[in-house]
Formats: sequence, structure tokens, C-alpha cells
Amino acid sequence: MAAPVSSDHRDRNHLRSSMRVLLKAVILFAMINMLFAVFYPIPALGRFSVYNTIVPGRARLPYGENPSQAYNLSLFNLDAMFASHEISDGSKPEDEFRVILIGDSSTWGYLLPADKTLSAYLNQAGIVLPDGKKVRTYNLGYPVMSLAKDLLILSRAVQYQPDLIVWLVTLESFPNDKQYSAPLLQHNSSAVEELASEYSLNIPATDIDVTQRLLWNRTILRSRRELADWFRLQLYGLLWAATGIDQEVPEEYPLRIEDFSDDDKFHELRPPLIDEYLAFDILQSGIDMADGTPVLIVNEPMFISQGVNSDIRYNFYYPRWAYDGYRQMFAARSDQEDWEYFDLWDSIPSTEFTNTAIHLTPLGTKMLAERVGKAILAAAGQEP
Repeated sequence: MAAPVSSDHRDRNHLRSSMRVLLKAVILFAMINMLFAVFYPIPALGRFSVYNTIVPGRARLPYGENPSQAYNLSLFNLDAMFASHEISDGSKPEDEFRVILIGDSSTWGYLLPADKTLSAYLNQAGIVLPDGKKVRTYNLGYPVMSLAKDLLILSRAVQYQPDLIVWLVTLESFPNDKQYSAPLLQHNSSAVEELASEYSLNIPATDIDVTQRLLWNRTILRSRRELADWFRLQLYGLLWAATGIDQEVPEEYPLRIEDFSDDDKFHELRPPLIDEYLAFDILQSGIDMADGTPVLIVNEPMFISQGVNSDIRYNFYYPRWAYDGYRQMFAARSDQEDWEYFDLWDSIPSTEFTNTAIHLTPLGTKMLAERVGKAILAAAGQEP
């Protein structure tokens, strides 16, 4: 007759069995994490989207500070951002003259409903070219003031066969010291460095965070935010499609500043403004990237104050000496490089600016659309 197994012995066997199961689970999880890090499927995952399939594509790139109210959010996966946009909705129609807009938050339409942005008003104008093609504009603006950010977005946008690129800029997008600090660039450092290499752009070593390329930073554990953002973007797509809301626009907000101190510095600079301080090379890189597709460069409208010390500063962003010098440089460079350049800096009344010196009211945006529409017609070979 076999001796009975003691409870201590059973407990030890159970513990060893549990430890083996736990060890196998840890090893399996580590292997899955390693495979995830090596192949890093986040970009590929971004191309799977409910947009342009279950729900329509968004009229502007996803960006949001209050997802629960705006059914929108900011994320850094360029594939997911473009997959959610209406420009990804199938092949380009044969009768479409495709125009893409790139620029900052003014182009994106901050404090504007999606049907009152620059691209929306241009589309509502129903412009038809002499050959019968319909002008269709796509809003690829994004709320960061940086030409390098525009270049990164343009590198994806050129894949969609634009017939014309309209690049809206302002002086605050030009300083070299702020080109690469935006989170969208930091989280796409590999793509940014490829662009810098291809177009001989100078990126200071401290400006790009390369840690995302380390295997540990590409694991499932460290990619939880990216995975969650992708999932939330799909979820908010359903809510956005049902409501049409993609931005929280408050009824009241602080108006742009009209009175200033007597400080005349621009980014800690004193006059004169030096050409080498501004990233005109990035602008030229974008034109080279377009590879023959016409590029219209628009110096966007800005608020011009009549308040205290307005003889020193045009607005919060710009002392007069800096902005005047920038316009002179821009005009000279455009003549030298034969750029298609439109200077609309003072084309919109000051009453049509909202919370900053570059954000327009719906009426101001519509006025800008009329001017940009004429420029598009001229670029397409039909004089307005």
C-alpha cells in the first residue's frame, strides 16, 4: 500500500507547477514583445481605418485637446492620420483638379467648424476650370507653426497626386530654432532625419529624440499610448460621423492681444533680421519635393493692432522691424528663385481675427478663400 502524499509535498508540487507556468508566460510575453519591437506594426496598423469605409473621411487631419467634447484627438501616427482623412478615399477622380493646402492652425481652421475652413469655402465656391475639371481642395494644415512640420506632411501628401500645392506660411513658422521641437516631428524622427538627409537640412542633434528607435521603446508595453490613440481615433470616428463635430468651438474666448509693452525683440533677436536665421531652405526643399507640381506660397494674413505700442509691434508675434525685414527677404528670395509667391499679410480687416494674430473668423476665412481662389485659377491657367 502506497504511502500517503503529505500536504507539504502537494503544496511544493503545486508551487513548482505554478512557477513553470508563470515562467513560460513571461518567456512568451517577452518573445511577443521582442517580435513586436523588431517588426513594429504600429505604422501598418495605422493604415487600417474605419474612415472612408464605415464612416466618411475627416475633412482635416485629426487634432484635438478635448476628445470627449470634440470627438477628435491628437496623435503622431502619420499613417493613421492620413487614413482618417478624406484624401484617402479611393482613387483620384479623372475630372478633379486636386489642390492640397498645407500650413498651420489657421489653415487647419482653429475655432472654425469644418464647413467654414479655408478649404471648405474654396470647395463651396464650385470652381471649374476651362477643361471641365472641378477644383477640389484638401485641408492638410496642422496646428504647429513649423516649416519642417509642413515638409513632413507634404512628404506624405505628394503621394496623392496633387495638381497644385498651396503652402500658407507666416514668419513664426520660419525661425530655425523652433523647426524640430514639435511632438509630431519628435515622434517621427526617422522620417524627419530621412528628409534632412535627402534635402541636406541641418537638424541640431538635440532637436530630435531618437529613443523611439531603441527596441525597448518599440515594445507593446512602451507602445500602449500609440495603440490606445489608434483605437480611440476609430471610436471617435463613429461619434464624429453621427454629430459632425470635430472641434469644440466655445461661444466666448479671449480675443487677440491689442496692447503691448515696448519690447521689440523677436525670438530674443534685435534688428536687423538675418536671412540665415530663417528656414528658407526648408521652403525650397518642399518645392523640390513637389517635383514639378506647382507650389503657390501664400504669406498668410495677420492681425495688425492699433493699440498701445502698435508703432513698435504689429501684434503679439511680430515687432515691426522683424516682420518688415521678413517680407523684404521673402520678396527678394521669391524673385531670385522664381517662386509663385502671394503676399496677403494685410488683406483681411483686423476685426476678423479671433484669439490670435493668425486665426480668422468665418467671414475673414471666406474673404481669404476669395483671394486664394483667384490665385488657384491663375496657377491653373485661367486668369481670374
